[in-house]
Amino acid sequence: QVQLVESGGGLVQPGGSLRLSCAASGSIFSINAMGWYRQAPGKQRELVANITSGGSTNYADSVKGRFAISRDNAKYTVYLQMNSLKPEDTAVYYCNNRISTKQKGGILIRDYWGQGTQVTVSS
Repeated sequence: QVQLVESGGGLVQPGGSLRLSCAASGSIFSINAMGWYRQAPGKQRELVANITSGGSTNYADSVKGRFAISRDNAKYTVYLQMNSLKPEDTAVYYCNNRISTKQKGGILIRDYWGQGTQVTVSS
């Protein structure tokens, strides 16, 4: 059983900063890609940023230069540092990890989602 627990969301004024964390726990063999998605009211869920096991990163154009994704492999944790926040960044943020677990027949690889954390940017 694998669980992802997110923290760090909240209310912040435009131009402010927040740092999100997502810690994975359970019977983990390894974690491949780790990422953050967001979903604003009335919109589809979109990729914000992801990071491979080797440390390569990818960002949505709307957050490039403002957000930074990082990971601590020893802690099974992914972070999202969000700076210069804008009202349009308001959304529920979800972490997504591609995790390998040991099963009787071998290794199972699947995506796991966190429960979501609300980020609201407003004055």
